[in-house]
Amino acid sequence: MKTIITVIGPTASGKTEQSIQLAKKLNTEIISADSRQFFRELTIGTAKPLPEQLKQVPHHFINTLSIQQNYNAGIYETDALELIDRLFKKHDELILTGGSGIYINAVLKGFDHLPEADKEIRNGLKNDLITHGIEYLQNELLKMDKAYYHTVDLKNPQRLMRALEVCIITGKPYSELLHKYSTAAKRNFSVKIYGLDTERNELYKRINYRVDKMIKNGLIEEARSLLPFRNHNALQTVGYKELFDYFNGMITREEAIEAIKKNTRNYAKRQLTWFRKMEGVEWVRSIM
Repeated sequence: MKTIITVIGPTASGKTEQSIQLAKKLNTEIISADSRQFFRELTIGTAKPLPEQLKQVPHHFINTLSIQQNYNAGIYETDALELIDRLFKKHDELILTGGSGIYINAVLKGFDHLPEADKEIRNGLKNDLITHGIEYLQNELLKMDKAYYHTVDLKNPQRLMRALEVCIITGKPYSELLHKYSTAAKRNFSVKIYGLDTERNELYKRINYRVDKMIKNGLIEEARSLLPFRNHNALQTVGYKELFDYFNGMITREEAIEAIKKNTRNYAKRQLTWFRKMEGVEWVRSIM
């Protein structure tokens, strides 16, 4: 049977380089499941593979979308499975890698289709956000879906509203629907999952170093060029939100950089919480 070798781990754990080395060894291709790296306009802040890395091994789902396009895990599941079928005609093994747990699971197992957005409910939640603040949405989510509350980015109003919307429409916790995989979602490949296990202090050092390098490489300028699109979902993410606050005079440049480091560390913790719950993961320091 054909095999999907999956490389997971928190941001800055070395997924990119490890995946490239493994793909070169197996003479195969890489499928990205990092939802931020799909977008052409987001480069420095998403830690995309460098141009020279992309040349070493064929990569898929990097720079394939614009931030103005709507995309979700359901669409990605369809697109990725179609690609996998084509690639399996010339490869017995493929590499799937990324830090977005929902997108990883969309490929490996699929999930029950979530309801479409309900305009009235969404407008009501937007009004709640404006009237009562994001803390109100956080408290409502804690009441409706405690499990998702402890894994979601609590500072991301779009994700909070989507989770609450699904809870209200279905009467079920959002997390239950995400993890209740459809019996119809059969896969015609086997799966091997490697989790990159990095000691926490070392991981935090890597994150801090990476952020400093991003700033040096032009992250502030990249974020400034994206300011007109700041309300797009793709930009409601660490590394850009903090700089938008800096541009608006809410915080200083130094405070923005420190906030990026802190929020990236918190994001890494949430990634690990998600991945630790996945079944069948072999946690390793290095694949090679």
